Amino acid sequence: MADMGAFQEAVTAWAAGGPDGPARELAARLPVRAVVLLEGPSDAAAVSALAARRGRDLAAEGVCVLPMGGAMSVGRFAHLLGPPGLGLRLTGLCDEAERRFYTRGLERAGAARQEFFVCAADLEDELIRALGVTQVAELVRVEGDLRALQTFLRQPAQQGRTSQQQLRRFLGTKKGRKIHYGRVLVEALDNDRVPAPLDDLLTSL
Repeated sequence: MADMGAFQEAVTAWAAGGPDGPARELAARLPVRAVVLLEGPSDAAAVSALAARRGRDLAAEGVCVLPMGGAMSVGRFAHLLGPPGLGLRLTGLCDEAERRFYTRGLERAGAARQEFFVCAADLEDELIRALGVTQVAELVRVEGDLRALQTFLRQPAQQGRTSQQQLRRFLGTKKGRKIHYGRVLVEALDNDRVPAPLDDLLTSL
């Protein structure tokens, strides 16, 4: 039986130059009603974790959470999935520094009316500010990464940075760490402390 993971793979292959047939067939069969475009898998982990906390199964609702492999891909995916392509509703997260790039990419793809939610620096920064440095450091300890964090903080490059900047950088220093903490940080949030871009995104779906 077809699932949303298969659709995600078909779209990714299509964006890389493959055929459009599998994605079109799966979009109709599932059916897919919306696609959440995200820069990478850590953002996808956070969105999925918040949906699970709220008792929602996005795939069952016809929503595909799709990491694009980088912000530079937004125009290409919007062209394939938005009005010029499959005609699906598009939404997602973007960083403030990339807002203009997203705007241009969506306009060129004929998807300018699609709504994206903006993070100040990135989603990790939003989550660290929502939880606070002390709680994030405690989560790092609980997850068994305290020694790695202490070693990281002794590096000359980290001197002079704020604790929040150091933690944000630490999350990206090992493959898979950002993905893991995307889920961990969201699961630790109080219900009234969910960062606005993430909360608004899920509410909009």
